[in-house]
Amino acid sequence: MTKYSRLYKVLAIFKAYQLGELLPEHRLSVKFKAGLACLFWVRAKAKHEPIGERLRLALQELGPIWIKFGQMLSTRRDILPADVANQLTLLQDDVVPFDGKLAKTLIEEALGKPLEDIFFDFDLTPLASASIAQVHAAKMKSSKADVVIKIRRPDILPSIKADIELMYFVAEQLSVWFKDAGKLRATEVVQDYERTIYKELNFVQEAENTRRLRSNFINSEILYIPYVYPEFSRETLLVEERVWGIPISDMEQLRQHNVDFKLLAERGVQAFFTQVFRDNFFHADMHPGNIFVDVTNPQDPRYIGIDCAVVGELTKEDQRYLAKNFMAFFNRDYRKIAELYIDSGWVAEDTDIDAFEAAMHDVCEPVFAKPLGEISFAQVLFSLFHVARQFNMQVQPQLILLEKTLFYIEGLGRQLYPQLDLWVTAKPFLESWYKEQTSIKYMVKQVVNNGPAWVELLPELPNRINQQERANRLLKSKLDQLSLQLYTSQKKQRNQFYLLIGTVVIIAVLLFIVI
Repeated sequence: MTKYSRLYKVLAIFKAYQLGELLPEHRLSVKFKAGLACLFWVRAKAKHEPIGERLRLALQELGPIWIKFGQMLSTRRDILPADVANQLTLLQDDVVPFDGKLAKTLIEEALGKPLEDIFFDFDLTPLASASIAQVHAAKMKSSKADVVIKIRRPDILPSIKADIELMYFVAEQLSVWFKDAGKLRATEVVQDYERTIYKELNFVQEAENTRRLRSNFINSEILYIPYVYPEFSRETLLVEERVWGIPISDMEQLRQHNVDFKLLAERGVQAFFTQVFRDNFFHADMHPGNIFVDVTNPQDPRYIGIDCAVVGELTKEDQRYLAKNFMAFFNRDYRKIAELYIDSGWVAEDTDIDAFEAAMHDVCEPVFAKPLGEISFAQVLFSLFHVARQFNMQVQPQLILLEKTLFYIEGLGRQLYPQLDLWVTAKPFLESWYKEQTSIKYMVKQVVNNGPAWVELLPELPNRINQQERANRLLKSKLDQLSLQLYTSQKKQRNQFYLLIGTVVIIAVLLFIVI
């Protein structure tokens, strides 16, 4: 399937489900709808269903990448009508499953042996069916432990490849349609997403991600990650401990168990900042379908995280700048925010810092005038990036997963506890983290950790110093040569200039005498 045939399919599905009514009133929308009208042979589908259900069905028909887009949208109840958000929530566990017998065959092909040699009580009816894979329950033959077996959907790669080709095509066209599109680094963003989606398709990588996240939260009171069986990990197969909990989206059942919603919402924020700043390794696909709640003690609830295929890591520099940025924002220090954007290289050094600070102030100050329950921290961060782009900030691909995850976390937190005060929850954590990063203890720890490297370097230090001195002498010699060449060139230019002036003067004198 080529990108052009895929583009046709996207447009045809858009028309079939009458999604044009989602578009805002704009002249481009009018032209787009007129273009869709040309596809007169495309028959309408679900035309008597509400727009939310039609959107869900369209995304589901388009496939994995589009389903994931819908999953992210489903958490944004502050910007979506409730009926649309409710329908998109179904994308997390209500994707049409493929046949259980085919799943069994695929599992056996991946293992290279009959399923009954390792498992028993395999359930042909899937526990869940998602965009990339579906999950079946079983028991380990050796230990009788309950497990889930995750098997990748068959024939999924061609559809994903076609969608990615289409994304590249659109990214390239952006530079033609919009003069400022280069600042978005659209092609680089697509490349980043391509790497992400292919990592998500590799369940060996997911197994390793799960192991790392689990080790980071062993005995944690806020987050539990299930055990994965590495000996059964394959590119298309994952086997892990089965966990029991209430889906985070099942608000009614959580209420029936008398769960402390305020504490649960705050722990979601704590889990996010702990992963980002303490561990520098965070679950980056925390939509409601991947999060459950352990209600063993409803007044001390704990999150259960699954599907660790998509994770994020930041550089130490990005980590520090983000922490400082968040703290400056909490303190309403807009000058500091502007300085950080420049120091980090996110905007150019020659940016007018006074104008930049004023723009940040104009965006943030109205936010603090609102009641805390109405403030969207994720939306503020998005607005800050938007302002920075007006000052030629380039989109930072390494921050895209972080921004998306923050949208998830805040969306879930607001759904659980609308009065969630993100500032009160996050600020002490960030202040503590930053204080630790600048403490004597941390510096000593870094020196100790780097001790082996220093031990290896010390014997080579005299040679490296000599090499550096030789390099400096060579550089000085070259600079002297360049300086001499520049002086000679300038002297030659001066002589030519004086000769030209002299010639002009002589000609003027001769003309005067002749006249």
